[in-house]
Amino acid sequence: MPRYRATLAYDGTAYQGFQRQVGATPTVQLAVEQAIEKVTHQSVTIKGAGRTDTGVHANGQVIAFDVTWRHDDAVLLRAINANLPNDVALLDIRQHEGFHPRFDAISRRYRYHVAQTPVRQPLLWNYSWQLPGPLDLTLLQQAATLLIGEHNFAGFGTPPFGENTVRAVMVSQWTATPEPYGVLFVYEVEATAFLYRMVRRMVGLMVEVGLRKITVTEFEVIFRRADLSLVQTIAPPQGLVLEKVRYSDDDS
Repeated sequence: MPRYRATLAYDGTAYQGFQRQVGATPTVQLAVEQAIEKVTHQSVTIKGAGRTDTGVHANGQVIAFDVTWRHDDAVLLRAINANLPNDVALLDIRQHEGFHPRFDAISRRYRYHVAQTPVRQPLLWNYSWQLPGPLDLTLLQQAATLLIGEHNFAGFGTPPFGENTVRAVMVSQWTATPEPYGVLFVYEVEATAFLYRMVRRMVGLMVEVGLRKITVTEFEVIFRRADLSLVQTIAPPQGLVLEKVRYSDDDS
């Protein structure tokens, strides 16, 4: 049976995460599997590159599934999208024999959005962590730089599989853009893989630095101790987006 590889985008607001759960709990995986089954009349279990939490979004989730399909890939793409809810869409699809979205991935990239605003912004509510600030970009970046390299990230998350908590971070940077409501801070991070809630804990502790509640030195001490109990602030899920999963056969 042919294997199909697809890039998936979704607004995670209405879903209890990516992974299918017991019963009819709304998840992204369930919505996609139901759409594929309606189109192909075949029961499928999709495999994903990662498991995003409740409320987390994606522009570049990667999935794979096995179905028999007599028409071309473009027809399958249109048919599945026609049966998906408006907050979920396949961006592309192609046959890729032997492909596994999690095991074949070489890195994942996430973005986290923090809106510094003195007044609540309703249209940003589902897509950012809104804080009155003020956040110090220089301090945020100093903390972010400490995370680059191969480290034990046990203080920021738990491993979804096995006991290994060592991860290699290639990109860890903050940018800030003035907006009519205040400032939009964006954190971008790319690593070989991530622990459960690792990005949200890293952001939470870095925001403590940016708000001058702790120093960069204190941030580093907490990080190096690799003790999960020391990180008390977990950034809310709605600011997080899975942007891209990279593979060795990517063009860029």
